[in-house]
Amino acid sequence: MSENNNERSYGQGAQGEPAAPKATKVGLWTRFRYFFDNSIAKGGAFVGWMFAAMVVFSIILVFIKYALFAVPALLNADTAPLGALDFNTFWGSFATLFGKGGEPTWAERILGVLYWVVTITITASVTGYIVGLIGRTFEKLRKGKSPVIANNHTLVLGWSNRVFPILKELAIANENVRKATVVIFANQSRDFMQDEIDARAEGLGKLKVVTRTGDPTNPADLKRVNLSNAKSIIILDADDTGDATVVSTVLAVKAVNANPSLRIIAEIDDAHTAEALESATNGQVIAVRSHDVIARVTAQASRQPGLAAVTLDLLDFDGDEIYFQNVPALAGKTYRDALLSFNGASVIGLVDDKGVVSLNPKNTTKLTALSKVIAIAEDDDKVVYTGVSTTKAAKDYKPGAAIKRKAEHLLFIGWSEMGRSVLTELAAYLPKGSTVHIVAQNRFVDEALFANLSFGANVKVTHAAVTGDIDDLIAAAAAKKYDEVIVLGYRNAISEAEADAQTMLTMLQMNQLFEAAGNGVEPTRLVAEILDSRKAELARVAAVDDLVVSDNLAALLISQISENPALAPVFEDLFDADGAAINVKPIEHYVPVGKKIAYAELVAIAAAHGESAIGYRVVAESANDASTGVRLNPAKTTEFTPAKGDSLIVIGDVE
Repeated sequence: MSENNNERSYGQGAQGEPAAPKATKVGLWTRFRYFFDNSIAKGGAFVGWMFAAMVVFSIILVFIKYALFAVPALLNADTAPLGALDFNTFWGSFATLFGKGGEPTWAERILGVLYWVVTITITASVTGYIVGLIGRTFEKLRKGKSPVIANNHTLVLGWSNRVFPILKELAIANENVRKATVVIFANQSRDFMQDEIDARAEGLGKLKVVTRTGDPTNPADLKRVNLSNAKSIIILDADDTGDATVVSTVLAVKAVNANPSLRIIAEIDDAHTAEALESATNGQVIAVRSHDVIARVTAQASRQPGLAAVTLDLLDFDGDEIYFQNVPALAGKTYRDALLSFNGASVIGLVDDKGVVSLNPKNTTKLTALSKVIAIAEDDDKVVYTGVSTTKAAKDYKPGAAIKRKAEHLLFIGWSEMGRSVLTELAAYLPKGSTVHIVAQNRFVDEALFANLSFGANVKVTHAAVTGDIDDLIAAAAAKKYDEVIVLGYRNAISEAEADAQTMLTMLQMNQLFEAAGNGVEPTRLVAEILDSRKAELARVAAVDDLVVSDNLAALLISQISENPALAPVFEDLFDADGAAINVKPIEHYVPVGKKIAYAELVAIAAAHGESAIGYRVVAESANDASTGVRLNPAKTTEFTPAKGDSLIVIGDVE
């Protein structure tokens, strides 16, 4: 053992303290840097250091000059010899640095320096003023205070996460438009908005996005965005300010432009506020309740596999959308005739002479020359009348017996006010004897949120608080054979990122449980809600059956209505539990399996059931994802062989 072990370092904590570091010698350069760093912070130090630098450099340049003149190869015969190395030599070098030199007397030298000081001061002042003026001009432009001169533009007032999917959808909707412009006017800096759009809404194609900064509730500010020439106005709810800001923005818009034909799509939280705004503006304001849209689509996704995929296909601009078409050739014909009159479009309803929308009306409803068909198609030019088809249900066809639904058992993991809304929507579809059990982490959910969990006589609701430990969740999920597990985010209790992380972790845990325990002949479906659309791809990795991306849903609906306000009552009816609904029904209810059939005949059979067929779902193509396998709006001439588990997608009464 070494004798000088008293210098040994044992580390920290119970092992003792480390030996004190040895003092290091401070060098001359280090001292100079320390002095320079401290002195430069003083007001006049910079000028002093610059003067000293000029003196040093002038001396160095003198020596360089004499060294160069000592090399004959660098000179020629006409080169004048250098004089003596005296003060005048150094003065000439020093004065040359600021454009002077050669003065024979000290009086002239002093005047030269003074002239230089005055000249550089005035020049610097003028240059600084001009540079400042240019800088302020550019800064004003960067702040987005200039007026907008665009015409026929979509104007977005306010800022929220939904602006990004809205831009993406509008870009798709206007792909065939030569010049499409979206103007965003919000109380955010222009740099911030542009950076966020570049990062989160890439690939906008020909869509031009103009950003301006200002207060959307201030009429004076709104005059800068060319309201009178806008195609439509979208007012976004900033989430943390409630409906007050949205209402103020609507009033500001009305104060600047009273044109009643200018459609305003406003995002509203409260149902009473939405109704009051629409009534007070005679329908000019179309209120979109994001909360309701998310709840309804989540309820749709929970009802039947594939429903979320169908709903999203109708809401986005990529794929098939809903169009209105006047077809004079159908005057005097019935709605049943219209169902089979378009090979490349699926008719789902009518608009009568008075503009009243009716989804899936009776087959015997007569059309007039002014009637419009509501159809699902790839584009508006695909709604082409191909003549009334003679296809009918086979003579030996017998309508299938009414589908008897057995009681369903659902498990909700996670809870918030959104959960109550989802369950309110879902309860309208659940058969008698169904049960819902809610488990939520007590640190994220106030007990008051579980009060009055009564949703009618058909559904019994229970709840339990858990710690979030994996054993608690497994015990809750394994307590009963559930038909569905619905994972909801803990809204408002934690950040979006944390809520989505909790959701994805729960999804992984549930899939691990299902894999270990076996998922039975009729496997438990897993439906999950993701708050941030950027996490959607990560969530898919967790193998969810149906994924509901919340911040995307309201944006899709807002985008559709901003392009075509007439769609508002159509979507209202589709999402309302009291109206027509999209249903995914077993194919055996319509035709026997194993026998090839043309889709046109399926449409005719669905019509005999009082339903409007819009597509079918092939179960063999949706083994790991309920959103796949859906064939929306196939051509009437399409043939396929139904198999057990396949479904027909129809619009009809709530099932």
